[in-house]
Amino acid sequence: MATKFIIRGEFIQLDQLLKAEGLVESGGQAHAAIAAGEVRVDGTVETRKRAKLRPGQKVVFGGETIVLE
Repeated sequence: MATKFIIRGEFIQLDQLLKAEGLVESGGQAHAAIAAGEVRVDGTVETRKRAKLRPGQKVVFGGETIVLE
């Protein structure tokens, strides 16, 4: 089951999304997980910490799926 996340504004950065959803405890933890290739955006491994995510995209990390709206 996917969790919906409503973006305020045009986009949210990947590291900020992981923190906002409580999937990591800190920015450093988010950066480490992203750099290690543990995060997928729209089915592709994303290694850019500050990748700009927009409505309609899907993020998968640690068994959790987040759909951006």
